[in-house]
Amino acid sequence: MRWLISILMAGLLIAALLLFLGWREYQTFMETPLDTGDDTDQVFILSPGTSYPAMVAQLTAAGYTEGSWHWRLLGKLHQPVLKAGEYRIAASTTPLQWLQQLQRGEVIQHRFTIIEGWTTRELLARLAQQPLLEPESRELSGEAILAAISTPQTTDWLLSGMQLNNEIPDYAILEGLFLPETYSFHRGESDLDLLRRAHQALLDSVEQSWTSLITAEVPLENPYQLLTLASIIEKETGVAAEREQIAGVFARRLQRGMLLQTDPTVIYGIGEQYDGNIRRRDLETDTAYNTYTRAGLPPTPIALAGAAAIQAAANPADGDALYFVASGDGGHVFSATLAEHNRAVQRYLQKLRSGNRP
Repeated sequence: MRWLISILMAGLLIAALLLFLGWREYQTFMETPLDTGDDTDQVFILSPGTSYPAMVAQLTAAGYTEGSWHWRLLGKLHQPVLKAGEYRIAASTTPLQWLQQLQRGEVIQHRFTIIEGWTTRELLARLAQQPLLEPESRELSGEAILAAISTPQTTDWLLSGMQLNNEIPDYAILEGLFLPETYSFHRGESDLDLLRRAHQALLDSVEQSWTSLITAEVPLENPYQLLTLASIIEKETGVAAEREQIAGVFARRLQRGMLLQTDPTVIYGIGEQYDGNIRRRDLETDTAYNTYTRAGLPPTPIALAGAAAIQAAANPADGDALYFVASGDGGHVFSATLAEHNRAVQRYLQKLRSGNRP
């Protein structure tokens, strides 16, 4: 009987030793980074519906690890729910850290920057060139895209100012409705999702500026008009210090019932036929966007206005200037009278003729 007890004790000791050694080996496995080959980060794409064993097989096939009982034990202990996406495997990533990445869905974030002054058509064209985004907007009309991104806020107060009619091209219904910023996205995300976020950011920016404007003497009737004016300011100057001054000029002209006479609106009305030059006949040809022939603001924004331009539209500078023209050095000369303005125009033309182009 004593010999049987001895055998059992020996067996238990051996089993305990094996378990200890196995656990030590498992711990070593858990603490050893995946093999990325050359100590650089690698990209790993996990397709939707991929199971845990299939993920391990994918890792093994790529040479990052060896499929073994260690992975099976890791899976049993953590019961992982994997989230599909594009992941980065850092050179220091251990198996447990990797599994936690997949469980938390820590996918790679890419960046897309919307530039101030782009038109919405330019934005949509750039989105179409982004291979990591799902191009859901590509075949949609402007009206369909608007329906896909709109919020109650859009309908309630932003679009209440839109002056749509048969003179307005389809794409103009979206003009100005996205805030220029840098947005993060993950591989396979819909471009409509990015547009929704840019649209909500625009709504928030306009609402904030509109709240400050309602106590000022600015002749605008609704937030959409504020956005329209901001888009003109965005196209008129790239000089930050001039935005409020230009806003002041347009605010005073609107107050006095003067034509805005701003070239960027005319160019927008010309559309794809614009060849880089604006001629007298362009200024005289009536379109819904020609502010030389029609009073007030154009029916829609003419570009994507940044937050600074929106804020400037709501906070125009005081003064008496009613005119401005390029100075030839990147800025503008502001004038209170037509005579002063004409002299400033002549100085600018002289610079052009002498070869000192802006």
